[in-house]
Amino acid sequence: MKLYADRLPHAIRQLLTDLAVVIWVYAWIRAGLWVHDLVLKLGVPGQKLEGAGTGIADNLADAGGKVGRVPLVGDELTAPFTKAAEAARTLADAGREQQQIVQNLALVLSLLLVAVPLALVLFLWLPLRVRWMRRAGIAARVRSQPAGKDLLALRALASQPLNKLTRLGPDIAQSWRNGDAAAVDALAELELSRLGLSPSGRRR
Repeated sequence: MKLYADRLPHAIRQLLTDLAVVIWVYAWIRAGLWVHDLVLKLGVPGQKLEGAGTGIADNLADAGGKVGRVPLVGDELTAPFTKAAEAARTLADAGREQQQIVQNLALVLSLLLVAVPLALVLFLWLPLRVRWMRRAGIAARVRSQPAGKDLLALRALASQPLNKLTRLGPDIAQSWRNGDAAAVDALAELELSRLGLSPSGRRR
């Protein structure tokens, strides 16, 4: 019963850690999207500038086209409208450039905000998780072999904390040397519990 109680917290911690990592990554992604949308709001003046410049340029070009139909002096009257329309289009271009800069800034900031936590997950947490999965897979295969319990018991003696070993008995090492089947089973179960496995083959 004591060994089962020791396994249960380990399995719960493992599950909670995985859920925490997923929630943590999701929260950072949401934060990145929020920053992206927030920075994009800085492009609103550029949108208004572009819209105003385009509208003024179109109106001036339309007015210049109408004035240009005046006989004799139409071309001379059109020139000021043409220059003013070009100036308005320059304002519209400036508005578009400002929006492009804001969009690039929003993208870079959001990517940077998400990249750091994702890098921590990919290069720190994920390798540890994969390593645990490999160890658990090897232990599961070893468990079913004839000498598997002996190997797991030896692994437990070499790697388990002393406080956990002493819970199995003060002479657990000597019992293992003497080939005590109960000691071997207890040590093997202790090692399997560290990997979230049970002697029966089910993950805890």
